[in-house]
Amino acid sequence: MTELTLGRVTADRDRLLRLLQEYGVYIGVVVLLLANIAFTPHFLSAENFRTQAVQVSPVLIVALGMALAIGTEGVDLSVGSVMALSTSLLSLYLGYGLWIAVLVALVGGAVVGVANGALIAFVGVQPIVATLALMVAGRGLALVLLPQLKDVHDPSMASLGSGDVLGVPYLVLIAAVLSLVVAFVVRRTTFGRQLLALGDSRPAARLAGLPVRRVLILVYVCAGVLAAIAGVLATARLSASDPTSLGNLMELSAITAVVVGGTPLSGGRVRIGGTVAGAVLIQLLTTTLIKHDLPPSWTQIAQAVVIVLAVYAARERGKR
Repeated sequence: MTELTLGRVTADRDRLLRLLQEYGVYIGVVVLLLANIAFTPHFLSAENFRTQAVQVSPVLIVALGMALAIGTEGVDLSVGSVMALSTSLLSLYLGYGLWIAVLVALVGGAVVGVANGALIAFVGVQPIVATLALMVAGRGLALVLLPQLKDVHDPSMASLGSGDVLGVPYLVLIAAVLSLVVAFVVRRTTFGRQLLALGDSRPAARLAGLPVRRVLILVYVCAGVLAAIAGVLATARLSASDPTSLGNLMELSAITAVVVGGTPLSGGRVRIGGTVAGAVLIQLLTTTLIKHDLPPSWTQIAQAVVIVLAVYAARERGKR
């Protein structure tokens, strides 16, 4: 093989890798859709697509916050515990009215976010360690507040969980609006540009005079509030508060959606469109395995494989 031919092969390989990085998640969604349409009975129905959209909404909302954290070269492992904490607070304060209960739940998520951000920005704890500590503490606090499952009998919550506008469920509308808001914040605001600058190089951001600590705290507050919103919506959909199981392994699903969507773990870039597609991909993958009678444990294995492949592809691109 001549040097010129070898160069062309390498260039073609690099081009293919870049295309997979940019569009691989969308190709994966299309492939899974076509496979399910062809081989999964009753998949191609309005009711099934409605169900899939409702189920993916909490995952997507949590993934939006995770994308912001990963964009700063961090991570938030406490999001599942924040969901559990929010459902406990929601159940305890629902007697004071829906909006009071929702506000308390969101404040709980914000407090966890402040704690995460403060440990990272002021104490200098690594994000994975700080959020791991809050993951354990948050789940524990949720179980102290509400030790067991509690049914939620509230008309407003039932309407939130099952209502719709022109056939589009409230949960899907809320997830879509939040996706647009986060995309706007990342692309069009000073905060978004500062966030990406931190991910590129935190020392350089400090030298440039950027408010590094404030941005970090705001990022983790956003992640906490988004996780709390997801917890409220999941509670409304299930008509029950269950801090024992709600949000379990949600951090895995969120990280998978973000990484598969093209946001690098090294920070400096956030792809909200890719995150949305990544969440849809994970939902379709889960549905495919369940519909074909494979045990739930295979879903976790499949997600782990997808993460490894996505990180490997990003690593290979980073070498070039």
